[in-house]
Amino acid sequence: MTLQEQLDACKATPKPQILPEFGPIIKKTLMDLIASGQAQHALKAGDRAPDFNLSDQDGTMISLSELLAKGPLVVSFYRGVWCPFCNIELRALEKALADIRARGASLVAISQQTPPNSRKAQRENNLSFPILSDRGGEVGAAFGLRWVVPEGMREVHTRLGSPLPSFNGDDSWTLPMPARYVIGQDRNIVYGEVNPDYTQRPEPGDVLAILDRLKPKTLA
Repeated sequence: MTLQEQLDACKATPKPQILPEFGPIIKKTLMDLIASGQAQHALKAGDRAPDFNLSDQDGTMISLSELLAKGPLVVSFYRGVWCPFCNIELRALEKALADIRARGASLVAISQQTPPNSRKAQRENNLSFPILSDRGGEVGAAFGLRWVVPEGMREVHTRLGSPLPSFNGDDSWTLPMPARYVIGQDRNIVYGEVNPDYTQRPEPGDVLAILDRLKPKTLA
């Protein structure tokens, strides 16, 4: 199955924990985010990636410059370990990891969740690439991805057992829109896919042709 087929199957599976009154709130939150046009203003191919220095799941600080010194970088922004759609995507990326590395590139995922939750995501999804913690979503904001979860949806999160302050370690109630980027060693973004609809994600293989056009080089 393709990644999108897996996501569609997840979306179609009945979820008893989603009470009838949650449906309209979830739908309105999504439609409002789409209508805001924020995705169109996020960073895209041709823009320069902002620098970052973030903690991985084990507390080790990892910078963009350090990653790019090794070759191009694939970055996936995702919502958190509580999101089943995100976990499906992470597993699909893991399957593509050997092909990504064979092209001289590396892969990281970025979320606002705390390192312990990133370790949980790694363990439960059998991941071998780093998950970086963007506390407060500052890097997500620099990419134009961070948005504020509205009040009604905050109650839904809480009642579903996924209150963001507990998972993210701050009370900002913000999330990144799901996004995937390929960043060249010169920090230029050569591929960007942003979708406010968390049930829609690009295929992991989409980045391979992009990476084929990039030849890793040692930075001066």
